[in-house]
Amino acid sequence: MDLIANNLHLIVGGGFLIGFLIGITGVGAGSLTTPMLIGIGVDPRIAVGTDLLFASITKASAALRHQRLGNVDWPILVWLAIGSLPGAAAMLYWLSMSQADTASLVFYIRKVLAITLVVSAIAIALHPWLRKRGPGQDQTVAEMPAHKLPTALFGVVLGAMVALTSVGAGAIGVAVLTGLYPALMARRIVGTDIVHAVPLTLVAGMGHASMGHVDTSLLLALLAGSVPGILIGSRITGKIPDWLLRIALA
Repeated sequence: MDLIANNLHLIVGGGFLIGFLIGITGVGAGSLTTPMLIGIGVDPRIAVGTDLLFASITKASAALRHQRLGNVDWPILVWLAIGSLPGAAAMLYWLSMSQADTASLVFYIRKVLAITLVVSAIAIALHPWLRKRGPGQDQTVAEMPAHKLPTALFGVVLGAMVALTSVGAGAIGVAVLTGLYPALMARRIVGTDIVHAVPLTLVAGMGHASMGHVDTSLLLALLAGSVPGILIGSRITGKIPDWLLRIALA
């Protein structure tokens, strides 16, 4: 509690920045939350668990907006979830079995998080290039048949990675889906990825909560900053260049 009180301005300010990015881009910017919390001294397990529930709540508004706009490819989302939810459950089971070895668990979270953050940053930067290598805008389509096995297998890896580090559901998910479905409209890929991230982060977050890896006070402090950030960011959507946002995020 003293840690939260002493760093309340940083936590609320960080929540505002992340909410602002969500409001502008619709992307969760989850790769910023966990490193920020660990940086101010929060236990990596608490940082991951709290961030997962924070992500599920904050992404819900963006997910609802994409669903209303018809930006979700449900067959692709279903096959992604078929892999990701069991993948997250398997990782949560491993985490629960590893509770006795706290030092080892923290070590693994830090190492995998470091790798995931680098991959996430690269994915953010490469996404426009991947889109350019795909079909032209006049050739993109609103629907594509789901590549069932590759999508489900990627879902398994994504679910395990998100459950362990809380990072990857956004940038990495979008980059890989772009590679799997290059002719699918960009807004459909982003919308599908965001809606899929809501149940994934919720399931993973609830699993961490059952292990005591969620700090409610910390979660409320993050939400106190993110809610006004989302409201302000959503009002200026499209007024900040996408390339500038990508550089900042990466």
